[in-house]
Amino acid sequence: MSHTTPETVGLDPAVLRDELFELWNRKDLQTLRWAALHGFSKLSEPLEGLVTILEGCPGKQKGRSHTLGHHILNEFQSWMTEHPQVTLSSLSEQQAVTVQRRALSLLADTHPSFVDGLINIYRLNTLDPAILRLNVVSLQALNCYKEAAVLSIKLQLQKELNMEEMCIPLILQNKLPMAESYVMGHNHLEQQLVTLLDSWCHPNFIVEDICKQFPRLSLSKQSMSQFQAKMLTKQVFRLMEKFNIDQGLCPNALHKRRLDSLRFLMYKRFMEKSMTEENWSDHVEYVVADDLELQIHLVEMLVKYSDFQKASQWSLRYNIPRNRLPYGVWETQQSLPPDLQQIRLSGSAQTEDWKPSQSHCQRFYQVPITKDKVHFVDTLEALQRCRNIVLKEGAIVGVDMEWQPTFGCISIQKVALIQLAVFDEVFLLDICENRFCQHPDTISFIRSLFSGKNVLKLGYGMSGDLKCLLATWHQFLEEPLKMDGVLDLLNIHQKIQRSKVKRTQNRPKGVLVGEDSAEKGLSLLVQQVLGRPLDKTEQMSNWEKRPLRISQIRYAVADAYCLLDVYSVLSSNPAYFGLPADLRSISSGQSEKSGDKKHKEKQTHGREECQGAQRVSPPRSDTEKGLLCGEKPSEETPPLAPQQLRVVCDNMLQGLGRYLRCLGVDVVMLENTDDHRLAAKLAQAEGRVILTCGQPFQSLRSQVGEGRCLSLDCSEKAKDQAVRVLRHFNVQPTPSDIFSRCQACNSDQYVAVPRKDMTKMLKQKGFLQDQDSTDHTQQQDEEMTPSVTPDLPRYSLQCQWAPFSDLDPDTLTFPGGVAMQLHTVPPALLPRIPLFYVCTRCGKVFWEGSHFGRVLSMFQEVLHITDSESAAAAVTAAQQN
Repeated sequence: MSHTTPETVGLDPAVLRDELFELWNRKDLQTLRWAALHGFSKLSEPLEGLVTILEGCPGKQKGRSHTLGHHILNEFQSWMTEHPQVTLSSLSEQQAVTVQRRALSLLADTHPSFVDGLINIYRLNTLDPAILRLNVVSLQALNCYKEAAVLSIKLQLQKELNMEEMCIPLILQNKLPMAESYVMGHNHLEQQLVTLLDSWCHPNFIVEDICKQFPRLSLSKQSMSQFQAKMLTKQVFRLMEKFNIDQGLCPNALHKRRLDSLRFLMYKRFMEKSMTEENWSDHVEYVVADDLELQIHLVEMLVKYSDFQKASQWSLRYNIPRNRLPYGVWETQQSLPPDLQQIRLSGSAQTEDWKPSQSHCQRFYQVPITKDKVHFVDTLEALQRCRNIVLKEGAIVGVDMEWQPTFGCISIQKVALIQLAVFDEVFLLDICENRFCQHPDTISFIRSLFSGKNVLKLGYGMSGDLKCLLATWHQFLEEPLKMDGVLDLLNIHQKIQRSKVKRTQNRPKGVLVGEDSAEKGLSLLVQQVLGRPLDKTEQMSNWEKRPLRISQIRYAVADAYCLLDVYSVLSSNPAYFGLPADLRSISSGQSEKSGDKKHKEKQTHGREECQGAQRVSPPRSDTEKGLLCGEKPSEETPPLAPQQLRVVCDNMLQGLGRYLRCLGVDVVMLENTDDHRLAAKLAQAEGRVILTCGQPFQSLRSQVGEGRCLSLDCSEKAKDQAVRVLRHFNVQPTPSDIFSRCQACNSDQYVAVPRKDMTKMLKQKGFLQDQDSTDHTQQQDEEMTPSVTPDLPRYSLQCQWAPFSDLDPDTLTFPGGVAMQLHTVPPALLPRIPLFYVCTRCGKVFWEGSHFGRVLSMFQEVLHITDSESAAAAVTAAQQN
């Protein structure tokens, strides 16, 4: 390499480029840096020379920072700090514009920092907006839609461009977050984006019509799947909240969400039968509101689910035109006597008894107090009495809150009722009374309650309560609510569930921890500790309607008072439930054993772990293997069935999520367009563990409880990640767990459909013609003994099996409104498959095949084979499919 004296000027940029290219190929980066810094000083016009060098650099950037061009640009920026006199002003105006336009042409296919460097060096934001706009259009013509959006954002060109032309290609390519970034901070553009997506929620929307506008755009199946009305509605509501958009501007998404809510209410009332008539009527009126189309849908559903009389009564309530009524409803209206022409609700607050029936008392937990010990607080005088009792030093208070279910139609839910239970008394704070709710004394009381360290507050899953508190009182956002002396029994319940202590004393089998139970959440804890569950019938009440019914008050009182009884039992004998003597140590995660373990990890690995987080990463040595990866289950971690592990996978770990779900784990997976923070919300609301990797771990782990956020190595294969998670939690799946959950939607409820019925349904929907294969299927069915039903699959014990009668024979839909995905069933399968399994939540159709054997082989190292089933037998059975 020649060494020219510093005084030499006029070095040919092409010569410098070739010299740097040679050093780059030799990977001599130290010499390359020296040569670049000295070479820039020898260029007669450094800014023109840099453009010439970058134009000749081989290889496209395409999101990569480790390229020769990127390296040269970084060195030039360093060089410029020592040579501040090098600016565009040293060039003539025409020369400057020419150089700027050449630099602008380099911005196609580039890394973001490369873009920033060129914009800063050549002050590209000072160019004529028309020139900049033309360059963006040229990028779009090259199908570089993402690059065009990035450049537009950095040059602040959003007002100069058409929002739909910029954002629609991004959305079609599954890059909605980039479209959000494009409109961010521009209110009119934010509104345009949300209303655009809302227009796509219309029932008549056809995505193919939009795609025709961009014929050169190749779209994946995954991209196309996001244009289902449910997915679009979800995005519209998320963006409405994010950008603070008025719901009135999104009628299609709101209508879709309300229609889905109406279907849900019909299912809860008439199929599941878990909602009272009063609650159902209240919610129906809220959901339907003044939307005529929804009112008509309601009447149509009532004809299907209930009877003509009820459908007629509701049609009269909403005065639906005769020409929009289903067949038979108008005739029923005419035959109704006057006293039946209106909906009449039974069980009003005036006629109910405080003490429930004997059968109710035998089935459910009952509060040990009389009605006169329940105090409704809606005045300052009543609040003062409540304050004197609840805030006594050393008091133990059960805290619960109720709010109006909105079924996702409104994202922000405000508290309607706060229940505060002390031994022998319960106070119900009426937060719907606005003057009382917003009075400074009330707000002061709430602050004093939650901040008082000498008053123990008991709750269960309090993150949801606190979120509603913040939505109710903006004052707690301006001056954050201090929390002290709070014990969340959810953390204790999770500890109990994982405890391997055997409780074989004289307790009913139904209350043993770990036994299968229809109960969940607080009701399950109450059942396990006190022997009877909570009655949750009134859980989905209209809590904003006054006066409250007796049954609502009874439910509200029980939800708060049971916390006192549970805490009393757990405190009196914590070892029996596998708990430490100090229950508060579980909540804070500072028990002696876990604290010592954390301290040891910090010393061994030089890593500081924040409270509420763990990391699962590849081992660096044999000695670290068990500690870091869970290769060997912790002595404190009892064996778990896959159904007991509930996780939420970040969108970077969807492959891991699919494998875990395949083995029977309860898995929720974030969509590609979901914000990482949604994982924390789901974990808090549903008691799940977050599985994530990379940077989001740092923010997510601080939002959830102790040990509820695990970080995995992104470079590992999804199968290996799944093995690590299973070993970390000591989950022991068996062959019968494989495919016990729907791989598409995570449901564990199926309907078994024999081949003969499947053939009929395929013909009914036009997916099967009279073919030889059909004749062969019929022949096989005729040869089978009518009373013989094909065996259910291996995972039948791990699933819930819905009756075949749940399927509507005309529409082939399930009670939730989901249709069977018959188009996915190849007709050629019919001669070979005697029984199909259909997910009742999403309608996906499954059948036994070779997949089982592959999964069994792939995860044989972690599968737990029972005494009655050897590994060899399991593999043989799988190979026979």
